[in-house]
Amino acid sequence: MRIAVIGAGALGGTFATLLSQAGHDVTVTARGAGLAAIREHGIRLEGGFGRAHARPAALQRLTDTPELALVCTKAQDAEAAITDNAAALDGAAVIVIQNGLDGVNTARRLLPRSDCFGALSIIAANYTEPGLVTVTTAAPTYLGRGTGAADDATRHWQAVLNGAVPSQAIDNFVGSQWTKLVVNMLNALPAITGLSVQEVVANPGLRRVMTLSMREAVRVGMRRGISFGAMQALGDRRLRAFSRLPAWAGQVLPLMMRARMGTVPNLGSTLQSVTRGQRTEVDYLNGAVVREAAVAGVPAPVNSRLTALVHEVEERGSFLGPAEVLARFSRSR
Repeated sequence: MRIAVIGAGALGGTFATLLSQAGHDVTVTARGAGLAAIREHGIRLEGGFGRAHARPAALQRLTDTPELALVCTKAQDAEAAITDNAAALDGAAVIVIQNGLDGVNTARRLLPRSDCFGALSIIAANYTEPGLVTVTTAAPTYLGRGTGAADDATRHWQAVLNGAVPSQAIDNFVGSQWTKLVVNMLNALPAITGLSVQEVVANPGLRRVMTLSMREAVRVGMRRGISFGAMQALGDRRLRAFSRLPAWAGQVLPLMMRARMGTVPNLGSTLQSVTRGQRTEVDYLNGAVVREAAVAGVPAPVNSRLTALVHEVEERGSFLGPAEVLARFSRSR
């Protein structure tokens, strides 16, 4: 099958390599050093899915319409990337694989003749250098759309992906986007401190802040009428129970997530963007909680402060120590 992968970073590189290994005709889009490296050496994959090497066609912009396209850019880059490739994507099946709540709606708006789906990937991978991806956690990808049951088209594309990457078709995709948003509260503090997710969770003070951000995200989702989708041992009942716990008891959630990661340092996608000097997608993660809270008419002070601190680190080009981060939260009470 002719498959295009738009954005050949950590996640896009993983999918492109594994789909190529499964026998598909894969084309990727990339820019700069990434494009040059893939053209010269291909994509090398290490870690959780084993070692693999693929040489997909690499372009700045798609020139032909694929049968299936995966949009694997950061959330803030999705609209520009889809617009840039709209002529080739028109009429193709499109799966948006990214964080946040907006990706599928963006694709539908820009590609009205395309069949659009969303995917939530729990794969953790580091874009170690141009053309090299290290998977730190091999995990499933969840495919769906809307709030209803998975339809036949969803199950068809899930089967295609599952031949290369462990994938599941899920009901209530929108609810699962919110569940993944709660999981993605892991990202901000590593980006602020420069520590791995495991190191952040090991710090009692930072773990408490992370717990509060997760609890706040769940409470905002509840105010927005969300029924949280089932994913990674989380679901509506468990998250609603978590929302009622005091902070000291709720810390079991980030501790459980850390246990699933293993010992290989998980840097988180937001920290990786900071270290590469790129814009982060914090406005589509913690910032999404803040925007949804405003619509619901409730405050979201923890996620508002985390969003501001990530932007501060982006601007200053250096991290904040854990003590300084905790002091900022103490002063904001």
